[in-house]
Amino acid sequence: MSLLLPLYTSDQIRAMDAHAIESLGLSGYELMGRAGAAAWAVLRQRWPHAKQIVVVCGPGNNGGDGYVLARIAKAAGCRVEVLVDPGGAPRSSDGRRAASDWRDAGGVTRVFDGLMPEAEVWVDALYGIGLTRETTGVVKAMIERINASHQPVLALDVPSGLDADRGSALRMCIRADVTLSFIAGKRGLHTGQACDVSGEVLLDRLGLPENLFAAFTPAARLYRRENLVDSLGPRHANAHKGEHGHVLCVGGEMGMGGAVRLCAEAALRAGAGLASVATRSEGVAALVAARPEAMTHAVEDADALQILIKRADVLAVGPGLGRGEWGRTLFEAAVGSGKPIILDADGLGLLAAHPRPLPQAILTPHPGEAARLLGISNEEVQADRFAAVQALVERFNCVVVLKGAGTLVAAPGEITAVIGAGNPGMATGGMGDVLTGVIAALRAQRLSLFSAAVFGALLHGAAGDDAARIDGERGLLPSDLFPHLRRLANPE
Repeated sequence: MSLLLPLYTSDQIRAMDAHAIESLGLSGYELMGRAGAAAWAVLRQRWPHAKQIVVVCGPGNNGGDGYVLARIAKAAGCRVEVLVDPGGAPRSSDGRRAASDWRDAGGVTRVFDGLMPEAEVWVDALYGIGLTRETTGVVKAMIERINASHQPVLALDVPSGLDADRGSALRMCIRADVTLSFIAGKRGLHTGQACDVSGEVLLDRLGLPENLFAAFTPAARLYRRENLVDSLGPRHANAHKGEHGHVLCVGGEMGMGGAVRLCAEAALRAGAGLASVATRSEGVAALVAARPEAMTHAVEDADALQILIKRADVLAVGPGLGRGEWGRTLFEAAVGSGKPIILDADGLGLLAAHPRPLPQAILTPHPGEAARLLGISNEEVQADRFAAVQALVERFNCVVVLKGAGTLVAAPGEITAVIGAGNPGMATGGMGDVLTGVIAALRAQRLSLFSAAVFGALLHGAAGDDAARIDGERGLLPSDLFPHLRRLANPE
């Protein structure tokens, strides 16, 4: 089984730090020294030719890490400057010691006076996880100048201005090329605005033993493409289509037949044994011509749908469903059936209008749909995606996939999953319809609701990444994912 990366909150990380010092007999300064050395190793590896380095140090232990890096870089022959704001003198004893060792090594600390030195690489050691309020004055100006320099930035632990718990960024936040996180993974580094400002996220445990983390329950877990091998094994030689489940896709109001077609084909490409489509009479011919493998039926009322529901194992409801009388009728029949159901698009809109617990459901909202389901604003959802997805779980008593950069998957009694796959090219109409079909197919293949949601989102994101790698992100179509879905659904 591929290892998942556990993610923690800032309070948990601070507790780990304190536990390491107490139980292992380490000093805080020794951990600071390890952090500075690890950061220098990353800087040297990523930018081997850089000779002029500016380390921007804050008053906390994050700044102390920066002083250590500066001293090591100077000893290695680099031209190094440490830059602080006028009130940026170290406040902790370890930070003061790191600053003193920097001075003893001949290093000079410069107070920011409005002018920024030249740098081939910037090191952000301002605040790390310690900044929880908007930056103002000098610190704001420093961050603005660093971002405007267009030179590479290495952030220590967390880009200053990013909320390490929620993934939301302050109005003025460091935009890093690489973020080196210390001790353990921070959950906020992998979702929402963090994906815009963190760059490549690396982790250094500072030599701490694995058993140190055993007492801490992860706040989330990061799933990456290598974890796909844990989702679907090879099929046995005597397999038949009935073993792999029957997905019924419900949608395709007039003018929106493409959405339900994408959903059905995605279900087939992800391994469903059978896929049926319940759609408007006017759309049947086009769907049969486009994808004859999907069994397409004209359904105009709940009675006709009930016949198809009885044959199906999983329902995928919402792609192109519409919110008119036809859509509402089919929605009510589907959610009242008791069958496992994946709700997306118009299905979520109808649920928002008539909310109810759905313990056999997987909801797949984007932030705007999540906001409607919760009765809050899109901005509130994005300000704390972890809180939003948990609120949806509690309100609807089901599995929820909160889409977006760093998709989150949560469910009652489960540790939230963060999906480490996907790219901006997937922000286009129809991608959600494909995701719905993929998740439905995995549930039909007997994965649990939570596992189907997690690995469906992971499979979808990895397929999008592979498609984008070929011809780029811009112009990526949902149907471009299909050949990659099939390949990735058969991990070696």
